[in-house]
Amino acid sequence: MGQEELALGAPLSGELDRIGLEFLANVYEIEVARHPENLAAWTDLGHLCTRLGRHARALEVDLEIVRRMPEDETAHYNLACSLAQSGRADEALAEIERAVALGYGDAEHLESDEDFASLHDDPRFRALVARLRATRA
Repeated sequence: MGQEELALGAPLSGELDRIGLEFLANVYEIEVARHPENLAAWTDLGHLCTRLGRHARALEVDLEIVRRMPEDETAHYNLACSLAQSGRADEALAEIERAVALGYGDAEHLESDEDFASLHDDPRFRALVARLRATRA
């Protein structure tokens, strides 16, 4: 078989990728149900739900992770992402503040993170990024 025989069109390739992500998400749902202490599975499930556009479930997962790891800056950052994607700007900004207070310091990533697209024009978000840049400089 030549490469051209194996090449998939973009729509089919995208659909196969989505099917694979759905499968993985289902596996992680089973894993967290059976082993709720598996924080790595919770984290992977949250990322998969976000990629699949399951924002309500991603928010539930991120809330659970923060409940289990209340002092983890990444957990709060991811929760902020889910809140922003769910249209909850005030709560998202508060969670970013919490992540920064716990040690998050990557202003460039925060500013360019598409999960926060809904906040990019918010003056509070801009001020937070500017303050983080100044603090970390």
